[in-house]
Amino acid sequence: MDKGLHFTICVVTAVLLLRESSQAGEEKHPEVLAAPKPAFGTDSRGSGEGLPTLTVTTILEDPYVMVRGAELEGYCMDLLAALAAMLRFQHRVRVVADGQYGAATAGGNWSGMIGEILRREADIAVAPLTVTSAREEVVSFTTPFLQTGIGILLRKDTASQDMSFFHFLSPFSKETWTALLFAYLLTCFCLFLVARLSPCEWNEPKNEENHFTFLNSLWFGAGALALQGATPRPQALSVRVIAVVWWLFTLALLAAYIANFTALLSSGSEQLPIQTFEDLVKQRNLEFGTLEGSSTFYYFKNSKNPIHQMIYEYMEKRREHVLVKTYQEAVQRVMDSNYAFIGESISQDLAAARHCNLIRAPEVIGARGFGIATAQASPWTKPLSIAVLKLREAGDLDYLRNKWWESSCLRQSRDRWGPLEPPALGGLFLALGIGLALGLLAALAELSSSSRRTAAHAKKSCCSVFTEEICTRLRIKGAARQSQETSGKANA
Repeated sequence: MDKGLHFTICVVTAVLLLRESSQAGEEKHPEVLAAPKPAFGTDSRGSGEGLPTLTVTTILEDPYVMVRGAELEGYCMDLLAALAAMLRFQHRVRVVADGQYGAATAGGNWSGMIGEILRREADIAVAPLTVTSAREEVVSFTTPFLQTGIGILLRKDTASQDMSFFHFLSPFSKETWTALLFAYLLTCFCLFLVARLSPCEWNEPKNEENHFTFLNSLWFGAGALALQGATPRPQALSVRVIAVVWWLFTLALLAAYIANFTALLSSGSEQLPIQTFEDLVKQRNLEFGTLEGSSTFYYFKNSKNPIHQMIYEYMEKRREHVLVKTYQEAVQRVMDSNYAFIGESISQDLAAARHCNLIRAPEVIGARGFGIATAQASPWTKPLSIAVLKLREAGDLDYLRNKWWESSCLRQSRDRWGPLEPPALGGLFLALGIGLALGLLAALAELSSSSRRTAAHAKKSCCSVFTEEICTRLRIKGAARQSQETSGKANA
């Protein structure tokens, strides 16, 4: 009993000592335990005393930073909250005063967010800020949190062209049409061959003509393609097998053709005359431009590519008419006039997802990334880069991408509705091939059965009768003449 009481006293004493040590730890490090861990979309401004406070400059651009009531929200705000929770800092967000991203002025100074960092008005810039060599010379960038390029944003009705005279061929690719023609000819030949081999299609091969001539077989196959019955009517089981398989093949093929043709007609985007930047330069119906002072503008200015130089010269000569101040202005101008906007492809994908009458041309040039800008030699550059990498590895950046780039309309584009390639119909062609093989085997079985009966009645070899029947039905004259001479000598 004394041992049990002694053990209980020891346990109670240990628990009290552990509780006192934990309370002492809380008193010693209150700022660490009180630090918040905000989820995506929350703002850590003013939370956690004793934590370093960073001034963050950004720019209003949907969906990166948007004003909702009295608060800012968007992709960059969610990213900033995640970084603050990971690196334990507070932040004050301010919108860039001049509304610019950052470009060198004539006096050697910098405008926009880059200028605010150089003037120590902000510690970091969290925005869709493109990493360029010119900006890297004056500020530091973290690992890119988004990858993008330069694309062309168009309105569908200005980008589309008149349908070609042979537009009805668009549902299938050239390879599919070639495979279809080959399947048609092969099926008709098999019909012709099986009808000649089968004893049920004619009684006297030497004295009568088979109804399934090659021309009649072609007509029969074409009638099935048009969902129309055609003569002659198949009588033998083998011929009917091939006819049924061909009918099923044509039904499935016509269904695929009608569905894809309807989708192509309704999408209106399957024929874009402006596929590349070269196409944009050659046309004369659309004006085109980009954001004034953006990295895209200087990309074309510094490029040695002749096409890119032509684009820059066009924008420079007409800068008052084709250069826009904001991304929202660019999107609105594309929707309201004959204007093509050259800019970040990832932002154009968002515009195409939000506005169903917009589309981005296929070509994307100048692969680049969006990074967080800091002052040179800033102690925050490397920690922010590592934090961005951790968010990417954890899938948080993909989550944010899907969250803010969610499409509000169901678009039918060329990526979804295009010409059907042979692999898409491979199972259908395989089923046709199996049906033709079954028909040929059935014809040989019918002929073999008939030959056995004839051989038994005439007391001849089954193989010789089978060979003679094949030669007679296929009109192989040399073999038929040799068999007749052999039978004449036997009679003599």
